[in-house]
Amino acid sequence: MTLLLTSIFSALIYLLAGVIQASSLSSKKPEPRSLVMMLGSGAWVLHTLSVYLILHPGNGIQLGLFPVTSLIAWLVSGLVILSCLKKPLTTLFVGIFPCASISVLLAALLPSANLPQQYSGGEIAHILTSILAYSIFAIAALQAIVLARQDHELRNHHVRGLVRSLPPLQLMEQLLFEMIWLGFALLSASLLTGLLFLQDIFAQHLVHKTGLSFIAWGLFAVLLWGRHQRGWRGMKAIRWILGGFVFLMLAYFGSKLVLEIMV
Repeated sequence: MTLLLTSIFSALIYLLAGVIQASSLSSKKPEPRSLVMMLGSGAWVLHTLSVYLILHPGNGIQLGLFPVTSLIAWLVSGLVILSCLKKPLTTLFVGIFPCASISVLLAALLPSANLPQQYSGGEIAHILTSILAYSIFAIAALQAIVLARQDHELRNHHVRGLVRSLPPLQLMEQLLFEMIWLGFALLSASLLTGLLFLQDIFAQHLVHKTGLSFIAWGLFAVLLWGRHQRGWRGMKAIRWILGGFVFLMLAYFGSKLVLEIMV
């Protein structure tokens, strides 16, 4: 009962904060930054308790599809809330908070078929770096979508609504590549720890996940090379970012979906 109530209240507050942020984009009133941050932080605190209860149902850790989805949403929300203290990223709340709301409810309402397991230190390092990398790239993908919209509106001289509330295009792009570098470092650490500590990383049930993860790593590596050597930016960079994120999403959620639900 504690888990269900905590998850419901967290989801409702997330939705309220997201609606307030979205409505401010279409109005001429000042952005209610303090209110959205306060509501989002309150929902995140409740989400923290929900994630803890879901991941620790007994002996071991529960890492099924919906528990980890909720964990990733919790990390993404927390990272953006923290980053907003110094960086202009509050626009991302429009997409992040509704997703967090859905994920916290699904994790509480749909029990996982996986049993809790015990993990070694190396396995935990791999799991943590993997989840952190995915979380950072999820934020970067959302930022890339916002950047694409901003670039389109500016090219068509539509300086209103969303575009009016965003920082300059150059700053948005700088923030985006800072996230890409951080995510790339974490993804590299994830693949390295997987190779070192997971004995079955190329087993039949994981080979597609491993292969897709390496493809995503390669796409992000090419993107960063192109950015440094060729000055890639704008829509060209955004396509590479979204392409890499799609492969990363398929690597984790695709394999989880097949192994836990379809099989």
